Amino acid sequence: GLELSVNNHTADFSLSTLPGPPVSLSCLAQNSSQAEELLWYRGAGRVDLKDGNKVNVSNICVSPVTESDNGVTFTCKLARDKSVQVSVILDVQFPPQLTGEESLQIEEEKDVTLTCNAKSNPQAQAAWYKNNITLTLQQDRYQLYQTSEVFQLSIIKVQKSDKGTYTCVVKSSLGEGRKDFHLIVEDKKPVFPKEAVIAAVVVVTVTILFGILARKDKIFKVW
Repeated sequence: GLELSVNNHTADFSLSTLPGPPVSLSCLAQNSSQAEELLWYRGAGRVDLKDGNKVNVSNICVSPVTESDNGVTFTCKLARDKSVQVSVILDVQFPPQLTGEESLQIEEEKDVTLTCNAKSNPQAQAAWYKNNITLTLQQDRYQLYQTSEVFQLSIIKVQKSDKGTYTCVVKSSLGEGRKDFHLIVEDKKPVFPKEAVIAAVVVVTVTILFGILARKDKIFKVW
């Protein structure tokens, strides 16, 4: 019976590629007894085709391929029966993209979080260094958080000894990226207890009022 094929695949498939070079997709109506109109979709959106590129054979080109094309589905469908279709998912592989540096100032005994945002395919793993030495993670002072694109290191109650350069190194089978964080620890600012200040103001105010009341007779006699 009638079936479609994309790049010689008659069932849905994944196509691995790299950013840059174009990718060509060719859809063919096989075992057809008549002229068949073909449709192309990128995700849910229909692709505009020229008149000479719709009947029995239809070709599209993704150029240039970028990281944002990763995971995008292209589907060829039969116009008169859209249930007849073949889909291809682009598997765009690229190394972690992470560069630059950042300076952070934090007050002593406060918490700080260092964040690396890094996309990659295949998924990367992160390692943390302090002053170019692998960071020893103390369970009660360091917390790690990681998703496919976000890598975070939190330092709880920062101490003076925590100052230095922290490096996030993100590695995959295709390469690595890194980012430096220059952490500056400032002296803890003195905290004035609000309650004590308010109490002192009240005491002074009341004392002054009592003093005025105690001397009111003398004040009236003068006047």
